[in-house]
Amino acid sequence: MTKIIRTLNVNDYHQVLSMETGIEDDYILPIFNRLIVYPNVLYGLFVDHQLVSFAGYTIYAKSYAMLGRLRSDLRYRGKGFATELMSYVMKEAFQRNQIKWVGANTQENNISAQRVLEKLGLKSYPKLYGATAKDISSLETGAKSWTPIHDLQRKQEWLHKVYIEKSNIFPYECYYLFPASKELLQDEILEQWSFYENDSKTRFVITKKNEMGDLFLHTIYPWDDLSAQEGLWETISKDFQKLKRQSNANTYIWMDLSPDAVQSLPAGHPFDLPSPWILYGKERSS
Repeated sequence: MTKIIRTLNVNDYHQVLSMETGIEDDYILPIFNRLIVYPNVLYGLFVDHQLVSFAGYTIYAKSYAMLGRLRSDLRYRGKGFATELMSYVMKEAFQRNQIKWVGANTQENNISAQRVLEKLGLKSYPKLYGATAKDISSLETGAKSWTPIHDLQRKQEWLHKVYIEKSNIFPYECYYLFPASKELLQDEILEQWSFYENDSKTRFVITKKNEMGDLFLHTIYPWDDLSAQEGLWETISKDFQKLKRQSNANTYIWMDLSPDAVQSLPAGHPFDLPSPWILYGKERSS
């Protein structure tokens, strides 16, 4: 048996198609060509020239590498190939000098993926639900929406106080969480995101556009008191309606909610709550 691991290229697409992964309508197939060019990379594990598993990573903010897109051929599972490949991919990511952290997200019900990540020595972070909704009007009370924050320094102050200073994980995009840092939350990004704060200046919320097949208003609210803040839902809804008017795509609100935040939602709330996501990660060793 001959076994090699190498980066995938356009000529490997036919091998990807021939794999029996058990995944119907895999989103990877139509965007394969995008996943093999920077900031993405895919690696394949071949046995006797047959592709049996592939995975890769995407680089964010030049300093973070998010592992993912692991696929294995059902005919070759149970032989440790997935763990071997992911270990290789993680080491390759750390070969890039600027990468200071490598991680991966998986859902709580994906036990096999968690076992692979734990074998790699990645530590787990608190779980978060990727809550989505198409209509939050039932949560509105007619309260005044919050005040926009246009000052960049004020945005920085909020993020430093709530995320960076406390080493909290930050929902950078839908599905993609990272340990908060100045490298991740750069000024040019903050200028593109909409920030709002309440009248007492004790709470803030971020809204931003995020496309993941469907269109999302990615909403970041770092507290668990969702139902106790007057004007919060009105603020989110205002930006959501604006985003819907700009596109004909399926449009949703996405919020990353802790278990306590989920418990604070009222009965009959409009959010879908699939299995929560668990972030795993590892910092570059000194």
